[in-house]
Amino acid sequence: MMRFAVAAFCLAALPCRGQICAPSGLEVSGDGRRVYVACSERRTIEFVDPGTGKTLRSVALPARPAGLTLSPDGASLYVACVAPASSVLDVDAATGRIRSSLAAGYSAQRAVPSRDGKTLYAVNRFGGDVWILDVLGRRLEAKVKVVREPMDAALTPDGKWLFVANALPAMRADVPPVAARVSVIDTAARRPAESIQLPNGSTGLRSIRMSHDGKWAAVTHILARYYLPTTQLDRGWMTTNAVSLIDVPSRRLAATILLDNIGRGAANPWAVAWTPDGKRLLVTHAGTHELSVIDVPALLAKLAQPLPAIDPADDLSFLAGLRRRVALSGKGPRAMAVAGSRVFVAGYFSDTLETLDLERPERGPEVLARFSRGETDAARRGEMLFNDGSIGFQGWQSCATCHSFDARVDGLNWDLLNDGIGNPKNVKSLLLSHRTPPVMSEGVRENAEYAVRAGLRLILFAQRPDEDAAAIDAYLKSLAPMASPALVKGRLPDHAERGRKLFFSGQTGCATCHPAGLFTDLQSHDVGTRSQTDRISEFDTPTLVELWRTAPYLHDGSAASLREVLTVFNKSDRHGKTSHLTASEIGDLAEFLGCL
Repeated sequence: MMRFAVAAFCLAALPCRGQICAPSGLEVSGDGRRVYVACSERRTIEFVDPGTGKTLRSVALPARPAGLTLSPDGASLYVACVAPASSVLDVDAATGRIRSSLAAGYSAQRAVPSRDGKTLYAVNRFGGDVWILDVLGRRLEAKVKVVREPMDAALTPDGKWLFVANALPAMRADVPPVAARVSVIDTAARRPAESIQLPNGSTGLRSIRMSHDGKWAAVTHILARYYLPTTQLDRGWMTTNAVSLIDVPSRRLAATILLDNIGRGAANPWAVAWTPDGKRLLVTHAGTHELSVIDVPALLAKLAQPLPAIDPADDLSFLAGLRRRVALSGKGPRAMAVAGSRVFVAGYFSDTLETLDLERPERGPEVLARFSRGETDAARRGEMLFNDGSIGFQGWQSCATCHSFDARVDGLNWDLLNDGIGNPKNVKSLLLSHRTPPVMSEGVRENAEYAVRAGLRLILFAQRPDEDAAAIDAYLKSLAPMASPALVKGRLPDHAERGRKLFFSGQTGCATCHPAGLFTDLQSHDVGTRSQTDRISEFDTPTLVELWRTAPYLHDGSAASLREVLTVFNKSDRHGKTSHLTASEIGDLAEFLGCL
């Protein structure tokens, strides 16, 4: 039982690396006199003078900040602080004083205020929900479940609809379509109204913003061509990078537009913003360290034309003449804010704040401030390389494209060449990969060190010095498990406790191959899950640590839920003895697995 109590606070207990800023959020005051920078590693909000780049004030926070949002009147800066029990801080936007704290869910990413300022919508990534908070009463009014790992939200100007960007698909991976969704919440009824599915292969949703006229919502994401063998990267063969436009009045997908060029990828689109005049749509590329500036009137005019022979989601030339790609000085631009014609971008890995005047593009971006206070250690450098698409061939993708920015999963199957062509495998989390050899579902890589080097060469098509691979090793080894949202104050709930007893009993035999600790015996077994496309029957026993966030399950992603693993895909009892269990016992066992 001690293991679960410790896991419950591992997110909050990660060490604070105060010499690193790692800016994760940006806002600009209404009068344009202050830029607010959320330093996630330093756990501060920096008030920066946009003219001189000097820090006017540094506000210490109780936990890591994620997204920032100003109240409609500009008086409050709402700071989402990431933790298993997250909080949303109300910070005085003028003085930096923390006025109050509202409880939020697990891993709050951003809090979106209503136009009247009375309500906050807190987006909780691992809670999988949106908390509706009463600002004046400082209380929770409702919880609304969405799809999977919500990362951001945008509210319509009339306040009727909240559009929520869910990062990952929530379905089996072996039957198309496999794609993430945008949830639409009816704010009056406080329930989901629609779920807008993006094109097949959409994953890695990061940011969503509403146009000022309320007609369009733009969401950034990866558009994976996962159904093709990974023989090349040219022309987006494996991965493309996109922004999707949602027609807000109809609450339907209008178009998905590729942000790459024919011979040059735009890896890992992240932040998105509209200029106040509605003339430009801005997207940062966290993998290629760029800013896309898109001509909105021209884009809408082109979309309004009769349907072209090629869908924009497949047309790498669609933005030709409509978009300008601006190279940034910083690395990993994940946060952006706009004030008039001036855009501010923060480099997550370079600890920089830079600005660009959109009306004077000839000047190019200017670095306003640098927040670093020390040397970057090997793990931090490895994290940067893991997320860096510019080290790969033509900038199409990075390691994080398929394994997310925190080295977990994308919810898709990929037909990698390491085990032959024609047998796609589900993406595995890289947590504990260096401690649980061999690697890959078929165990074709003897250890994670070898797999990292093979991945750079055969998936990114890059030739890198071994010191880069060693840094990525250091980063992956530094990853810590996250506590399951199913735990209650770090403890198993009653039904999961019953499931734990079943798991470790001879009645099921689960612990034979998944013993406590790493929850793997490091061996391969035939558990009856071979599909028609597989060339072998025995597959590596995966660790069950953090199983709650790695769906879909089995080597081919054919099981959408843990209950399906125990029932639909285990009728012959080769994957633990479960056929004799009651429905209630199956539920208890699945609940325990979801707590690991």
